[in-house]
Amino acid sequence: MSLFDLKGRVALVTGGNGGIGLGMARGMAEAGAAIAVAGRNGKKSEAAAAELAKLGVKTAVLEVDVASEASCRRMIDDTVKQLGRLDILVNNAGINIRKAPDALALEEWKQVIDVNLTSAFICSHAAYPRMKAAGGGKIINIGSMLSIFGASFAPAYGASKGGIVQLTKALAVAWAKDNIQVNAVLPGWIDTDLTKKAREEVSGLNAMVLMRTPAKRWGKPEDHAGVAVFLAGKASDFVTGTFIPVDGGYSVQV
Repeated sequence: MSLFDLKGRVALVTGGNGGIGLGMARGMAEAGAAIAVAGRNGKKSEAAAAELAKLGVKTAVLEVDVASEASCRRMIDDTVKQLGRLDILVNNAGINIRKAPDALALEEWKQVIDVNLTSAFICSHAAYPRMKAAGGGKIINIGSMLSIFGASFAPAYGASKGGIVQLTKALAVAWAKDNIQVNAVLPGWIDTDLTKKAREEVSGLNAMVLMRTPAKRWGKPEDHAGVAVFLAGKASDFVTGTFIPVDGGYSVQV
């Protein structure tokens, strides 16, 4: 098997119907993986799955509320029922509520933490016995530049994404014995629906991103295809517990 060949593998991507999730799903589908697209918007997921199917791979569409433990566990079971197995889990689903810490309500804090962080734990917890029984697997958690930087307008989001890095390390150490590699991707400023809203809400954001990023552009969802294939395939069998920025050099620029 090629180091980057995913034929015969099944990948589940939460929030896989758009943005970074769909960018990663495309990359893995092009490498031969069957893809389960999970999201809240059924029509959007159907459209994404149809696009991926044109690449010649099997797809499944799963409606999920990642804030619900029962829904997350059902999603894992349905992936195996529809596609036969589960080799790769991408915990990508996420939201943001942009408010200063003093303006953020407790329920808003809980909502962001539940969707961004707790869901990654639940989905990984549910996937673990499936992967262990199969002899191994790959878990890819999606963090953020706010896993390592602070932002006054995103206290809950930053906390959730910092937590993703630590969760990734803990799972990697715990499950290495089962041949399960767990890593995180830290996207920089990527042009998605989520960041379009950020540009509307955060004054001067676009200029700051372009000034700080050595590549002098916003990232694109497809910029995550390669790292997804690497972390999902045999090429990363001895890579675990790490986090990889995909940010055009943003995090290394003074």
